[in-house]
This record gives sequence, C-alpha cells and structure tokens, in this order.
Amino acid sequence: MGANRTYKDSVFSLLFNHPETLRELYGALEGHDLPPDLPITVNTLEDALFMERVNDLSFVFADVLVVVFEHRSTVNPNMPLRCLMYLSRLYEKIIDNRDVYKSKRLTIPRPECFVLYTGAADYPDEMRLKLSEAFADLRGLGYTGPPDLELTVRVVNINRGHNEDLVRRSKTLSGYREFIGKAREYEGEMGSLEAGVKAAVKYCVGRGILKEFLELHGSEVVNMLFTEWNWDDALAVRFEEGLEEGLEKGLEKGREEIARNALMEGLSAETIQKITGLDIETIRNITP
Repeated sequence: MGANRTYKDSVFSLLFNHPETLRELYGALEGHDLPPDLPITVNTLEDALFMERVNDLSFVFADVLVVVFEHRSTVNPNMPLRCLMYLSRLYEKIIDNRDVYKSKRLTIPRPECFVLYTGAADYPDEMRLKLSEAFADLRGLGYTGPPDLELTVRVVNINRGHNEDLVRRSKTLSGYREFIGKAREYEGEMGSLEAGVKAAVKYCVGRGILKEFLELHGSEVVNMLFTEWNWDDALAVRFEEGLEEGLEKGLEKGREEIARNALMEGLSAETIQKITGLDIETIRNITP
C-alpha cells in the first residue's frame, strides 16, 4: 500500500506509510522483530491535517492499534489529548457504529501511541505523557482516586546521540535520522536550508542511505523538508502580527495570550520567547 498523495505528506509519512517500513519501525520501538507473516493494515486518517501538514501514521498489527506522530518542535503537552481524539476517529473508522449497540461485547484493537522527536532543542531520551495530567484538579471536592480515563503517549527522542540501540534496529529509521542530521549540519555550514537539504540528499544517496527512496522522491523531499522546517518561521510571523495588534489595543495579557495560542499551535518555547519576550519558565507554566 503506497502513501496517499491527495494530501500534503511530510518526509516522515511518505517514507514510513507502508506495511514493510511500519513493521520495521514498530519492531524497533518494541525491541523485537515482528513475524513477517502477520499482516499490517495501514489506516492513517487521510483528512487529519494538523496545521496543513501530515506527520502522523496509524496501523493495526495483531490486534494492536498503533499511532505514531513525528514532532520537530518542542513536544506539545496536549499530545495525549490529540491522540485520544485521533484514536476516537480511528475506532469510528474500524468499527461499524451499529455494532456498539449489540448486546455482545466488542473486541477492539489495543491502542499504543508514540511520538518520535526529531527537533533541534534538547529533549530526554524518552518521556511518557499522560492524559490525566490535563484533567482539572478536583482534590478540593474530595476526588482522590485515579481518573476513570487514561492514555499514555511514549515520546522517543531519535536524534543523534539518543536511543542508539533502538534506532539501529530499523535500517529505515536509522537512515531517516542520518538524513535529518545531515540536513541540519549542512544547513548550518552553508547558511541555506534548501542547499543544506540538497547536500544531505546527495550525501545519503552517495553512501547508500535511503538511496532508493531519495532517488525516487529527491525533489519532493527537498520541497517537503524546506516547507516543514520553515513552518515555525511562518507561524512566528503570524503570532508576531497578532502580538503587535494586541499590544496596540492595550491588552495587559496580550503576551501570555499569544504565547498560549502559539503553544496550542505547537511552536517551541524558544520560538515563543523570541516572539513575546516572555522568559522560558513563564512560557512553560502557561496552560494551553
């Protein structure tokens, strides 16, 4: 099954949106090889655009419903909520709505949610974000037990120097990490994102890294990555304009409101600091 090209792919989704590469990726995340005879059904939502980019993948393997997001900016604390909403739509897609009214209990695939972090800012090897962390604090009303609903998202840093054993388990993931790392390296050396990405493509093809993929999709990859990596800059301009408008109106909390909206859009704390002038600690304490 090939990637659906009717919407805006990311390099990540274009590379991994196939049963073979997903089997390899999931095996790396779980730490063991998956049986090659068990099928994987790709069911990525075709219209689940997030800020006009598609960097999500979902598939069913052996009664496990797996959702994987790639994240370049600071990992959004709302990822568990986003995954819950995404999973709800997937279950609606998988299950006949009429079946939920039958007397027999349904058996549904068990969900697993991952975020692969490829951003430039420092991030731990792994974090687990929980949906319950977003719930209102009701201890004052006597609620002391655990919530009735929980969802955990496993955030895995796949940048150079992080989770080396995990990344090495997947040749495709290892190649993707090397390509992204080289693109950043060359961008810094050349002072041009486009030139850096083109140089990274040439470097990887010459060394057999993602060679077939890059030869087939080279020009698309350059355009995609150029668009993806410029997205924060485009959002920054939009929020700067909003901040100026807010300040002109004399809104005392204009900076925090802009920061809150920017967090919801997925901008990094560092980018938001440049836009608003707020310190990093204040930004991190803002609830989206």
